[in-house]
Amino acid sequence: MLDIRSKLSDMYSLEQLASKQTFLHNLHPVCKILVTFVYILCVISFPIHNIHSLMPYVFYPMLVMAIADIPFSMIMKRALIALPFCLFAGISNIIFEPQIVTLGNFTIGMGWLSCFAILIRSFLTICAILILVAITPFPYLMDGLRQLHIPNVLVLLFEMTYRYISVLLDETSIMLTSYRLRYPGMNWPIIKDFGPFIGQLFVRSFQRAQRVYAAMQCRLYALENRKPLTVKWKNKDTIFICVISLLCIIFRFVDVTTILGGIVC
Repeated sequence: MLDIRSKLSDMYSLEQLASKQTFLHNLHPVCKILVTFVYILCVISFPIHNIHSLMPYVFYPMLVMAIADIPFSMIMKRALIALPFCLFAGISNIIFEPQIVTLGNFTIGMGWLSCFAILIRSFLTICAILILVAITPFPYLMDGLRQLHIPNVLVLLFEMTYRYISVLLDETSIMLTSYRLRYPGMNWPIIKDFGPFIGQLFVRSFQRAQRVYAAMQCRLYALENRKPLTVKWKNKDTIFICVISLLCIIFRFVDVTTILGGIVC
C-alpha cells in the first residue's frame, strides 16, 4: 500500500514544483505552451537520420531547469521511463535499414542511426513536456489550452483523466491491502484472481469517481460557466516567446553544430 501511495506522490511531485515563484513560473501559461509547441515542432521536423543537428536543442531543457530551479534528476528519471517504449519503435529500423554509412572515422548502420535519432527526439520532447508541467500550475495549464481554443471536450477529458488517476491508484492500494491480509505472503493477485481483481477495481473506481463528480456538481461545478483565470500578458512574455522561438528556428535551418565544430577545430 505504501509503495502505491509513494508512486502517487511521485506522480504529482512535478505539479508541486509549479508553485515556485521564478521568472519562468510567472510567465503567461499560453506563452509557455506556445514555446513548448515550437520547440517540439522543430525537434521532430529534422530528417530521420539527422542526429548531430539535434544537439543544440539540449540548450532549452538545461536553461529552463537552471532558471526555474527544477531538479535535474527528477526530469531525467521520468523522461528515461518512456525511452524503452520509444526503443520498440526504433528497433524495426535496425532490421529494415541494413545499409552502412561512414561518419568520420566510424561506420554505422542506417537503422542504428535512425533508432538513435528516434530516442534523442523522444527524450527531448518528453523533457520539454515535463518541464512545462513543472513550471505551470495545472489549472493555469488547462486554462491556457482553453485560451488557445483547444476544444473543451478534449481539455476536460485530459483534466479529469489526470485527476482521477489518483482515485484509481487509491482504490488499487485499498484492494491490494485487503488481498494481502487475506492471503499472507502474496504481494500481487495470482493469475486466477487477476481477472476478478481488475474488474472489481474498475467498478469501485467508477463508483467512487461518480461520487466525486456528484460532489463537484453540488459545489456548482460547470465547465461552460467557468471563468478564465486572471493572468495578464506582459512584455516579458513577448520577449521570451520571441527569443526562444527564434533560436529554435535558427537551429532548425542553420547547422550550428558544424559551424561551431569548424571554429573549434
